[in-house]
Amino acid sequence: MPLPFATEKQVAVVAVRRACALTSSVFNKLVKNETLTKGDKSPVTVGDYSAQAVVNTILGRAFPTDPIVGEEDADELRQEDGVALRNRIVALANEALTADLATDETSDWGLGPGQERTPEELMDAIDRGSDQGGRIGRRWTLDPIDGTKGFLRGGQYAVCLALIIDGEVVLGVIGCPNLPVKSGELNEPKGCIFVAVKGQGAEQTTLSGDHSVPLTIPYVGSGTLNLLESVEAAHADLAFNNRVSELLNITRDPTRMDSQAKYGCLARGDGGVYLRMPTGTGYKEKIWDHAPGSLLVQESGGVITDSRGEPLDFGLGRTLGENYGVIAAGKNIHAQVLAAVQQAQAETQGVDVKVGV
Repeated sequence: MPLPFATEKQVAVVAVRRACALTSSVFNKLVKNETLTKGDKSPVTVGDYSAQAVVNTILGRAFPTDPIVGEEDADELRQEDGVALRNRIVALANEALTADLATDETSDWGLGPGQERTPEELMDAIDRGSDQGGRIGRRWTLDPIDGTKGFLRGGQYAVCLALIIDGEVVLGVIGCPNLPVKSGELNEPKGCIFVAVKGQGAEQTTLSGDHSVPLTIPYVGSGTLNLLESVEAAHADLAFNNRVSELLNITRDPTRMDSQAKYGCLARGDGGVYLRMPTGTGYKEKIWDHAPGSLLVQESGGVITDSRGEPLDFGLGRTLGENYGVIAAGKNIHAQVLAAVQQAQAETQGVDVKVGV
């Protein structure tokens, strides 16, 4: 008898792998070679739409009744002045969909030679990402290019897909085309896919699906601890993170990278703590920015909460609602990190709180 979510896992990995190949192609064609003309849209826009069209087409064939929570809709592409952008996206999406079948793929999912889609079919596929989320039922979340600035600079970005059932993440897949396969070895081959299934653990494979490695967050002592945080100051309060490091007596420099690739690095032991605190009041995290990463942390033996110690709530809609900040770490260190975060917060409010490390 197959394991729960075996088919969903296979389909999700295939969809993410095809989207990774597409986004890498977009980078090489439009960014690296600087072939954009003055009237062209951003390569991120092209990549976002194209990757969402591919992933949603595959999900639509495999699970036609499942809604999808995504970032993009096709309204712009349906306008008269969107013809050039639409044509580029249609060409890229069809190139990805019609590539030769791998051994774990089937034409039933709309893949392989001869499976071209019309522009209208691809626009409809993009529009399937308009679900508003909620507490009841099955739904997928998709971020086709998480870490747009990392993508543009040739750094870290990720294709992120998750399955949520009744507000609980049960499957997460994160594709990282530019992440070295082996930790800390920049000259190693690049391209990883991280996969987690609820109750079945977490693993890392190459983009081709080879060399599956089970993931367990290692024990990290305070002397070897460091933070995984965003590159962009606009995405996280880095000064606050520095204060947390001081409270935890962390001496190692933080590891900074864009996207949910940070969750993958945490799961395989590249850093001790993922810390993301908002830069202002009123900001609400999007569920697609954390759904696959949160399950990856949990299934690799870690703990993930907000800054109040509350679990992340993926059943509220398209955002995490009142969850404030995100803290992920190994089980042995999470409580200390949470205490340090709360002390740093108290200091900003003029309250004297002590934390033991």
